Amino acid sequence: MEGELPLARTPIVPGHQAVGRVDGMGPGVTHLRPGDRVGIAWLRRTCGACRHCESGRENLCERAEFTGYHADGGFAEYAVVPAGFAYLLPAVFSDTEAAPLLCAGIIGYRALTLTDVGRGGRLGLYGFGSSAHITLQVAVARDIRVYVVTRSVAARALARDLGAAWSGDVTERPPTPTEGAIIFAPAGEIVPLALRNLAPGGTLALAGIYMSRIPPLNYADLYGERRITSVANNTRDDGRRLLAEAAAIPVRPAITPFPLAEANRALELLKHGGLTGSGVLVTDQD
Repeated sequence: MEGELPLARTPIVPGHQAVGRVDGMGPGVTHLRPGDRVGIAWLRRTCGACRHCESGRENLCERAEFTGYHADGGFAEYAVVPAGFAYLLPAVFSDTEAAPLLCAGIIGYRALTLTDVGRGGRLGLYGFGSSAHITLQVAVARDIRVYVVTRSVAARALARDLGAAWSGDVTERPPTPTEGAIIFAPAGEIVPLALRNLAPGGTLALAGIYMSRIPPLNYADLYGERRITSVANNTRDDGRRLLAEAAAIPVRPAITPFPLAEANRALELLKHGGLTGSGVLVTDQD
C-alpha cells in the first residue's frame, strides 16, 4: 500500500491473512466441506514442478502467486483460494485469534526455524508488532529466553507480559549476546546493531518482505561465523506446523478488532505505530 512493492495487477483487493467458512467448492475437492472453517495465507499457489517446489522449498517457487497481490485477498466478505492452500483451523482459536497466525504467525515461525535457536537458547527480537508477539509466545513455550528491542513503551510492556526475559529500547543492549535474532522492523539500520548483539555462530533472520537501505557492514560484525538470512514467503508445511504448535501452547494473539469499513483507519494506526499486537478486520457476517 505504500509502494514498497511493484503492483502485480490492478485493481486488487488486499488482505493476505483471512479466516472464513467454506461456501462452495470446485469439482474434485474432497478434503473440505461446506461450513468448514479455513484460513487463507500469503502463499496462494505454486507450480509444483520447479526445482524449488520439488526440493520442499515451495516458498521460493519461480511462478508462485500470493494472496492480495496476484489475486484478490481478504478485505472482503468472500474470497477464492485453491483448495490445497486453504488451512483447516484448530477449534481452540476464535476467528480473530486465528487470522494473525496466517501470515504474521507463519513468517515469524519460519524466521524462528531459520535462526536454529534450540530449547534453552537465547533469541533477540527487533521490533515487536503482530509477528513478533506471536513468535515470542512460541519461543517461550520452547524454553527459549527472549530479549526484545523496540521503541514502543506499550510493546515493551506486552513483551514482558508474554514472558520476555528482557525488553528495552534501541539505545539499550540486551544483557547477554543472543544465539539467534530476528528483525521484524523494516529498518535496515538495525542490522549492524543486531549483529553486534549476536553471539559467534549465531544467525540473524530478516523477516520483512521489504527493508530500508542497510548501511555498510564492518567485517568484525560478521566475524565469528555470524550469518544473515532473509525470510521469503512461507511453505504450507510452515503453516501446518505453526497452527499445530500454536494450538498446543496455546498462543493467544493480542487483538484489536476493526469493522471492515474502518480498514483505512486500521492501516493508518499500523503505519504510525498505534497498534499493539495485531489489528483484525471483521465483517458484518462475523
